[in-house]
Amino acid sequence: MSTVKKAHRITVTAMLSAVAFVLMFLEFSVPLVPGFIRMDLSELPGLLASFALGPVSGMAVCLVKNLLHLLITSTNGAGELCNFLLGAVYVIPAGLIYQKRKTRKGAVIGALAGTAVMALLSIPINYFISYPAYVAFYGLPLDTIIGMYQAIRPSVNGLLECLVVFNLPFTLVKGLLTAMICFLVYKPLSPLLHK
Repeated sequence: MSTVKKAHRITVTAMLSAVAFVLMFLEFSVPLVPGFIRMDLSELPGLLASFALGPVSGMAVCLVKNLLHLLITSTNGAGELCNFLLGAVYVIPAGLIYQKRKTRKGAVIGALAGTAVMALLSIPINYFISYPAYVAFYGLPLDTIIGMYQAIRPSVNGLLECLVVFNLPFTLVKGLLTAMICFLVYKPLSPLLHK
């Protein structure tokens, strides 16, 4: 790879990381999930990077935005850890599939696969990593977290059921929404993303 291409890749990755960081602030609550679960579209720049530059760049965008967010976090890093892991498992499969099939159909298949992987892996990532990190780093008791879910649906029993009933559909919708926006903006942004 030439020096110019490397410089372009680094510049675009840095630019998309900055946009992703800003998008983290444009979060909003979603009905039917606890208030601490917020929707943002900060994976969009990572997906754009993954399609335009490859999955390593997409993952780098997810990493850099969360490292920047650590400077102002209120979750002691637990939220950023979860955001990075879920973003990475979204953009990596999408980018890998698109690298094999650089067509619109390949992009759709990649985005859908990334969405499915992110939604499915949201359960073990949250169960084994994110929520234990919230308990350890943020000092939020697990019973309190489960209680926030039960305030919406009293019949849910235990963290695993909460994650299946609430987080999996939420993550699926987030991935699909991000993919749809990606398809709307990719073509107009393509001259900036490619060199």
